[in-house]
Amino acid sequence: MRILVTGGAGFIGSHVVDAYVAAGHEVIVVDDLSTGRRENLNPRARFHQLDITDPAVLDLVRDARPAVLNLHAAQMDVRRSVADPLFDARVNILGTVNLLEGARRANVRRVLFVSSGGAVYGEQEAFPAPESHPTNPVSPYGVSKRAGELYAFFYQAEYQLPFVALRYANVYGPRQDPHGEAGVVAIFSGRMLRAEPVTVNGDGKQTRDYVYVGDVARANLLALESTATGPFNIGTGVETDVNALARLLLEATGGRSQVGHGPAKPGEQRRSVVDCRRAAEVLGWRPEVSLADGLGRTVEWFRERGGGG
Repeated sequence: MRILVTGGAGFIGSHVVDAYVAAGHEVIVVDDLSTGRRENLNPRARFHQLDITDPAVLDLVRDARPAVLNLHAAQMDVRRSVADPLFDARVNILGTVNLLEGARRANVRRVLFVSSGGAVYGEQEAFPAPESHPTNPVSPYGVSKRAGELYAFFYQAEYQLPFVALRYANVYGPRQDPHGEAGVVAIFSGRMLRAEPVTVNGDGKQTRDYVYVGDVARANLLALESTATGPFNIGTGVETDVNALARLLLEATGGRSQVGHGPAKPGEQRRSVVDCRRAAEVLGWRPEVSLADGLGRTVEWFRERGGGG
């Protein structure tokens, strides 16, 4: 089938494109390359450099007439969302509405919207959090991702445009960008491979649910095959604190870096872990790559690039 993937030159989106192409689908990539990279682009995908808020997106979707719209493009920097909530809303809310409107006009059959399994829930009341957990986001990024889900629900209810919201846990793996606000795995991997000191925020006991990018790409494939709609958590259901993550990465890299502790990051979520049973029962998806194995693959990718991103 023909699938249009926004953000298809980015870390996660490019892996999803690769999985779609390998499965024999025709893929069109839309990316403004503000954070995505040309070298991540699959050569068998058709590429358009375009901002998702640009009105030209409506024409592109109309002309391409994809069966599925996969929405990975986003402003994903939590700190930037706090510093500049208007920018976050412009990209993540107005950009999403622009794409949904294009999908409606082009009679797209299905929308896959990428959401956040940490940010939309806020400070969790239950561990791991199921999809029915209250959504009380504590950052503009979390608010905009939840708003995107609600807009997608509106388009489903009003225009019969089915949608799936994939609520990702903390995704890590090859191609992750260690610069700026990025995943701790990418940052620590690069520094440890260069034998540079690593600083853990606060006491390091804050936990996250780390899911390998290859498993995430497979979830995007399985979501094509199901008629189910609504939100799905995509994670492992396992909490790992930053201290344990640093120890695993020291083992994977050879362990020459000094690990120290710095001030806690203001407003940082203390615990985050999602319940993925709905994805298992409805989509047939379960994570397959263990954290140790995934970290090993990630470190090797960074090692091949001299420790850089």
